[in-house]
Amino acid sequence: MVEITDAELRAAEKIFGDRLDLAKRYVEHLATSGIERGLIGPREVPRLWGRHVLNCAVIESAIAKDSHVADVGSGAGLPGLCLAIARPDLELTLIEPLERRVIWLQEVVDDLGLDNVTVMRTRAELAVGMVDADVVTARAVSALSNLASLTIPLLNGKGEVVAIKGRSAAEEIEKAKKVIRKLGGVETSVVVCGQELLEEPTTVVRIIVNNPGKKD
Repeated sequence: MVEITDAELRAAEKIFGDRLDLAKRYVEHLATSGIERGLIGPREVPRLWGRHVLNCAVIESAIAKDSHVADVGSGAGLPGLCLAIARPDLELTLIEPLERRVIWLQEVVDDLGLDNVTVMRTRAELAVGMVDADVVTARAVSALSNLASLTIPLLNGKGEVVAIKGRSAAEEIEKAKKVIRKLGGVETSVVVCGQELLEEPTTVVRIIVNNPGKKD
């Protein structure tokens, strides 16, 4: 079993509710086959709950009910699988180009019985037209100026990007604002999620997109 502190357990209970056992099984996958196949570094095991799973799961508060969420560069399912477990009302499409990661993601989805998840092996830019998401998420994919061009087109003209970022979020927004505006972003802000739950809350860049000429 992966260690979890009392504070992390309280946060996990609040976020995952009656699906906490699924979250625990997911963390065990990360700590075993996730490490064996190079999706997570072995040094991350003691920090899986706090730094990774809870850090990602708290962004569920920024996502509207019954949304179709596309997770770009899903990797080890962060944040995609965290959201699928925390929010069974969401429909998740995990977009990941590397075959070994896709195989692992599908194995975890099957084992956990997550019927609200589709795993898609492709690059984000090639998924445009195949995915019509309400929300696009990403974590540790690339700088916002590049990330905007990978995520916004998946919204097909209308929706939101919810990107997990660090302390340089405001600086990244400043550098990316022209690209974001060109792609149809009408409002970009920094949102902090999980302040009441986590010792280190999660910083998110939220881009609201409204490009009416793009929507079919």
